[in-house]
Amino acid sequence: MMTAQEANFDGLVGPTHNYGGLSYGNVASSRNSARASQPKLAVQQGLQKMKALHDMGMLQGVLAPQSRPDLNTLRQLGFSGSDNRVIDMAAKREPALLAACYSASSMWTANAATVSPSADTQDQRVHFTPANLVNRFHRSIEHQTTGRILQATFAHEDHFAHHQALPSSDHFGDEGAANHTRFCQTYGEAGIELFVYGQQAFNAQASKPGKYPARQSLEASQAIARLHGLATEQVIFAQQNPAAIDAGVFHNDVIAVGNGNLHFYHEQAFLNGDQVNDQLQAAMDKLHGAAQPMHFIKVPTTAVSLADAVNSYLFNSQLLHLPAQQPGHMALVVPQECQQNAAVWAYLQTLKHSTAPIDEILVFDLKQSMSNGGGPACLRLRVVLNAAEQQAINPACIINDDLYQRLMQWSESHYREQLIETDLADPNLLNESRCALDELTQILQLGSVYDFQR
Repeated sequence: MMTAQEANFDGLVGPTHNYGGLSYGNVASSRNSARASQPKLAVQQGLQKMKALHDMGMLQGVLAPQSRPDLNTLRQLGFSGSDNRVIDMAAKREPALLAACYSASSMWTANAATVSPSADTQDQRVHFTPANLVNRFHRSIEHQTTGRILQATFAHEDHFAHHQALPSSDHFGDEGAANHTRFCQTYGEAGIELFVYGQQAFNAQASKPGKYPARQSLEASQAIARLHGLATEQVIFAQQNPAAIDAGVFHNDVIAVGNGNLHFYHEQAFLNGDQVNDQLQAAMDKLHGAAQPMHFIKVPTTAVSLADAVNSYLFNSQLLHLPAQQPGHMALVVPQECQQNAAVWAYLQTLKHSTAPIDEILVFDLKQSMSNGGGPACLRLRVVLNAAEQQAINPACIINDDLYQRLMQWSESHYREQLIETDLADPNLLNESRCALDELTQILQLGSVYDFQR
């Protein structure tokens, strides 16, 4: 067993952050459609969270945003001429399409990929599969660039294996780490990987939601487990509660979060929650013995309603082992909206003073991301790395005091204070975005990850 640490790689909010209301099934995204956004504040709120966790001793990385607008997609869909003409014609004829191609949704790197650590995989490398995100058009155009950014960040092939996204079909709809949780005793030991799905694409008789789409299929989860070389006894597939999806729980990380041997979830999260717990405990017992049992914190509806869970993003939190904490103790990183919800905040105070392993609540202002439907957990991709793997990643992507200051200055130079829907027709926004990413490429030493540079 090698000593390992969980790193969080947060997505930088891109310069074109706007409220397009593009994500059907995401209540916050729909509710705030067409409101004015604040891109500079958005990226700086994200950076402040990264810096705070770095200061607490966490290994904190950053992932670059996508280049937006996506002119390649607009050209593929029939708009031609100069870049400015493509934007002008799309704004006049298909403004909704232009808004989709301007989306900064890649900041939610929980959807960037599914990651399996080397302790779990057959070839003892860290495996990455970019999510195809086929359910939403504005996200389905991300995975090729996402793959290049991941390869530029985790480049050493002796330590990292990169797969292509699954076929772009609803049958293999894949939303990445937002529907994947790893449980373990210590990060460097083999663990249990929980894949959560919303539908069985090849089984018309299976349960599925009726109002909102199920974005993750069982078949996609099974394919990723195969690609990553995971042992059958270390994988569990669990179905989301269809009623929860119809209530706005578009990803499992809106209703459950896990870390180490702790599973923190709402009682309506799973179709068969008690069975999922039994499977997790049995798998952990088989792997490590029963000396250190799993901890399950099931939040009842009587304490936190499903609506309050969705509106506050209580479960879209980061569950962390902070270096200063005693073994077995954890901190919960929550958005400010949890503090503003009376029922949720009362529950958290009770939880903090209980015998549960969560004994610290850390509150962050992420209003710009939250208004578009993404909380602390959405903003980060978890990557477990042993010492050799940490040495092999791109060091320019690791947050420290210097990089934090450089990125804050970079955002001051390149980001607008405000964006409204009509600003997307402004060709200057394209030039501003490209200029920002040109400089970012140099700061993060990413090479040629963006199409406009090739």
